[in-house]
Amino acid sequence: MITKVIQVQDIAISIASVNDDDFICLTDMAKAKDGNGRAADIIKNWIRNRSTLEFIGTWEQMYNPNFKVVEFDHFKIGAGLPSFVLSPGQWVEKTNAIGMHVKSGRYGGTYAHKDIAFEFGSAISPVFKLYLIKEYQRLKEIETNQYNLEWNVKRILSKANYLIHTDAVKSYIIPVTNYSKDVEWLVYAEEADLLNVALFGCTAKQWREANHISATANKNMRDFASINELAVLSNLESHNAEMIKVGLNKQDRFIKLLAIAKYQIGVLGEHDYMKSLKRTSESFYLDEVETSREKE
Repeated sequence: MITKVIQVQDIAISIASVNDDDFICLTDMAKAKDGNGRAADIIKNWIRNRSTLEFIGTWEQMYNPNFKVVEFDHFKIGAGLPSFVLSPGQWVEKTNAIGMHVKSGRYGGTYAHKDIAFEFGSAISPVFKLYLIKEYQRLKEIETNQYNLEWNVKRILSKANYLIHTDAVKSYIIPVTNYSKDVEWLVYAEEADLLNVALFGCTAKQWREANHISATANKNMRDFASINELAVLSNLESHNAEMIKVGLNKQDRFIKLLAIAKYQIGVLGEHDYMKSLKRTSESFYLDEVETSREKE
């Protein structure tokens, strides 16, 4: 889980990212109602309520194909009885629910999908819920701005390295004699496709045909690439330029480029690099919040 923190009415609320979805800490939210002491009891009392069960059960049926509806019905029958007791852990274990997680250790507590957490906010306080939604939206705006900035930087870097790459093609592959624009374009396209096939597994033409995009359209596969792919593409362009300079033939270069692409994509994926670009530290977020509030 990647954990971030927002401040809602002077209370630190942890947010964990699970499979690209945000889960908000109900335990932190419960502190707004009755301090630190009774957070677990507040959550248990809320989840055992019939209307709460219907809400979270319906949410699971909408988004969780493995949800155990029979167990859900069993809980609904017991809801409202004095003897009925239910905890988030029991709910998850018995129904195979995915909308809640119970986390131990640092930033531990009961976490719920943002849809469910906002519903819990209504039980805490309508005012608190509004401030929670506002701070959450502020966080997402900051993350989006960061993510777009990083993507644009990688795209610009890729284009800059492509200039180095094409210069190497012109200087070391295109013959000085019998030079023509048509030959230049053809050689450039072949070298670009060397990188395309090494990284994306297809040529630019194959990509356009597969996606029904005209060759004259101002679109190419690199515009739809992920940050990880653009980072690797930038490296491939530099590596290919150097290999061209030392005289390696196209076949040998392709073998090396393919190996580099597979390795670097694997490393970036293993370390979850793309998601780390979206991660916002608490201190950065708080600085952004203060700046934004000053403007308000």
